[in-house]
Amino acid sequence: MSRYLTPSKIGLLALISLYTDSFVPTSASVPVLSFIVSHILPTQSTFSSEKNARSQPHTLTIDELQNDTIKQASGIPGRTIWDLLLKKLWDINSLDALNAFFDNLGLLLAKTREEQHADLEEGFTPPADKILLSRNSPFGVFVRRAQLEFTRLQFHDGISLWKSYIAYREPTMALWKRRNPDVERNSIDANLVSGRIDLSDPLAEIMYGDVLEMDRHGASVSTDDVEKLLEFQVDQMQKMGSRIPDGMKAAFEEMVAKGVTVPSLSHYVKFLDSWKAGDYPSSFDNLHRYFDYTMHNRDRTFYQYALLNLAILQADFGCYHEAVAAMHETISTARENKDMACLNYSLSWLYHFGKAHPEELGEVQRSGVLGTEKEALAFLKAKAKETSMWSLLSTSLLSEAKSALASGDSIPAAFESIIKASHLNVTKYITNAMGNQLMMQASIFGRLGVSCLAWSYNEIFMQCYSESSPIEDALHCVCKSAQMLAQRGQYAAAAVLMDEVDVKTLHILKHQQYWMAHSGILSLQRKLYHGDLDAAQHFLSQLKTSAKLIQDLFFTTSVLEVHIQIRRQNYTAAMELLEKQFNKLSDVDGDIFQRIKLMILKARVYDKAGVPQKGFSVALRAATLAHKARLLPVLWEAVGAISRVLISVREFSAAANLLESVMPQVLECEDCELAANSYSYLADAHMGMAGDATPESSKRKEEMTRALGYINRSFDEFSRIEDVKAQCEMLAKKATIMHLNGDLVLANDCAAKYLDILKASKENEAFQHEHE
Repeated sequence: MSRYLTPSKIGLLALISLYTDSFVPTSASVPVLSFIVSHILPTQSTFSSEKNARSQPHTLTIDELQNDTIKQASGIPGRTIWDLLLKKLWDINSLDALNAFFDNLGLLLAKTREEQHADLEEGFTPPADKILLSRNSPFGVFVRRAQLEFTRLQFHDGISLWKSYIAYREPTMALWKRRNPDVERNSIDANLVSGRIDLSDPLAEIMYGDVLEMDRHGASVSTDDVEKLLEFQVDQMQKMGSRIPDGMKAAFEEMVAKGVTVPSLSHYVKFLDSWKAGDYPSSFDNLHRYFDYTMHNRDRTFYQYALLNLAILQADFGCYHEAVAAMHETISTARENKDMACLNYSLSWLYHFGKAHPEELGEVQRSGVLGTEKEALAFLKAKAKETSMWSLLSTSLLSEAKSALASGDSIPAAFESIIKASHLNVTKYITNAMGNQLMMQASIFGRLGVSCLAWSYNEIFMQCYSESSPIEDALHCVCKSAQMLAQRGQYAAAAVLMDEVDVKTLHILKHQQYWMAHSGILSLQRKLYHGDLDAAQHFLSQLKTSAKLIQDLFFTTSVLEVHIQIRRQNYTAAMELLEKQFNKLSDVDGDIFQRIKLMILKARVYDKAGVPQKGFSVALRAATLAHKARLLPVLWEAVGAISRVLISVREFSAAANLLESVMPQVLECEDCELAANSYSYLADAHMGMAGDATPESSKRKEEMTRALGYINRSFDEFSRIEDVKAQCEMLAKKATIMHLNGDLVLANDCAAKYLDILKASKENEAFQHEHE
C-alpha cells in the first residue's frame, strides 16, 4: 500500500495538468481551482471547516470528480473539462504510461534560476500558452511531493498503485466506450491490446484477475489518508469530548482488513475511546503503546505529553495522588524541554484540579508551585498572552469570574472578566469556549435572582453553540435547565428535557454518571415533596456514590440529606450533618453561596425545632453576607428566616413589612418553594396581627382575609412542586381560619380536601412501588 499516492491524487494531478495547459477558461478557473485546493490542503480548524470535514469523505471518488468538472466548459468549444479529463485519465493506459506521466510532472513547475539561465544559453524558449506552477505554491508543493513519492515507490507498490488506478477508473469504461466505439474491454492496459491478449487469457487473469472486483473506495486510501483521518478524529475527540462514531470504527476496521498500514496514532485514538468508555485497563495499555512508538521515533520531545495524558487519565478514574505526581513530572519535563504550550496547559489543569479537589493539593500549595489563587490566575493569563494561547486565556478569564463569584467579590468585576472572554472568543473564533461563557453568565443571573435571563442564556447556548461546544458542556446545560424547570414545578418538562439527551452522549461513562446523578436528584426532590422518605433515602444512598466521583453534586446531595432529616423531624442528626459541612468549608476556602445556604438551613432547623430565636444571629449573618455578595435568592431565604424569628417574638408587623418588601424579587426568582414559604410566613405574620387586634373588629377581619389570601397563594405554589405535607399544612391553616370566621361548611371542605390529598399521595406512592 502506497504511503501517499492514491488513484484519486492521480486524478487531481491530471486536472492540474489540464489547467497548466490552458484548457481551463477564465470563467471556470475559480470553481476548478477551489475544487483542487479543497482536496490538497489540510482542513483549517474552524467551525465551518469542521462541518465540511464531517460531510466530505477523506478520498475523492471518480463520480465526485465527474460531478464537479462536467458542469465547467473547457477552452475547446463543445467540450467540458470532464471530457478532457476523461481522455487524460484513459491516456494513462499502461504502467509505462503511468511512469511517463509522473516523469513529465516536472514540466508543470517553473524552472529554477539556474535552469532558466541554461535554457537561455541553449536558445530554448518556453511556450507562451503554458502556465507554470511556482515551486512553493500549494499546487507546486503537491506536484513535487507526488513526483517524489512515486520515485520512492518499490516495484510491487508501483504495481499495486497501477491496479488500484485501473479499479478507480473502471466506472468510466462505459462512457469511454460510447465516445470511442473501437475501444475493447482489454483496453485497460495498452500492452494487452497490442499483444491481442483477452482478459480471459491466463496471463491476463494472473495480472488483472482481481482488479475489476477490487473495491475502488478502499483501493484509493493511502497511509497518509489514514493518518489525516486519525488526526481529525483525535482533534474532534479532544475538542468535543466524544467517542469514535460507529461508522468511523467500521470504516477503519475495513481499511485495516484491506492491508492499509496502521499508524501509531491509532493507539492514541483507541486510548481516547477506551478512556471515554470508562475502560481503565485498555486506556492505560493503549496510552503506553502509543507513547512507546512515539518515544522510539521522536526521542524525549513528546515525553511530557505522555505524562500529561497519564495525569488526566489517573484523575478521571479517581487516582488523585497518582495524577498529581504525574502532573508534577509533566511540569518539570515541559520546563526542561522549554515546551511552553504544555507547561501552561499543565499549570492550568493543576489550578482547576485544585479547585475541584483542594485536599489533594496541600503539598503543592506548600511548595508554592502555583502561589495564591489570584497569583495563579494572573500568571496563567500573562503566559497565555505571551504564547498566543487564546483558548487558555479565555478559560483563565472565565475562571477569574468564577473565583470572584465564589469568594463574594464584585459582580461587575466578574462581568468584566466574562466580557473580556466573550470578546476573545468572538475575535479569535474560539467556538468551543462559548458554551462555558454562556453558562457562566446564566449562573451569574441565577445568583442575581433573574431566572428568566438565566434560562435565556441556557437556551441561546443550546440553540446556537451546542454543536461546536464539548458534549460535556451541553450536558451540563441540559441538567441545569432541567433543575430550573423542576424548581418551577414542571417535572414533566424536566423529564422530557433529560430524556432528549443524545444516546451517543451517554456512551461516555463520565457523562452517563453525571446524567444519572442529576436524574436521581430530580427524583429524590420529588419523592421528598411527596413524603416518601424511604424512597428518598434510597436515592440518596445511590447519589452519595456518584458524588464521590462528581464533585459538583457533593454539596447538593449534602443539602438534600439535611432536608430528609428535617422531614423525619430528626433535628439532632440534621444539625450534625450541617456542622460537618461547616467544618469542611472551614478547612478550605469554599463557595460563599454554600456557606450562606448552610447558615439558612441551620436557622431553619432551629425554627422547626421550636426555638427560632437561636437562629437569629445565623440568619442575620447569612442575610448580610448574601447582600454583600449580591446572592439575591439566598438573601430572600435569609429574610424569610429572619421573619420567622420576628414572628416568634410577636413582631408581626415588622415581619410582614419585611416580607412584603421583597415579594416581587422573590417571584422573579421563579422558585416555587421559596415563593410558597414566603407566602406562608406572610400569612403567619398577618394572623399574628389579627390576633393582636380587637375581637370582632374590622382590623381583625381584614388581617385574617389577607392571611387567607396568602395561604391560598402558598398552597398554589406548594401544589406546583407537589409538596404534600406543605399543602396539608396550608389546608389546616385555612380550615382554622374558616372555623374562626364561623364558616363551618368551608372548613369541612378544607378538611375533606386535606384527606383527599393524603389519600392520593398514598395511592400514588403504592402504585410507584409496585412498578419499580
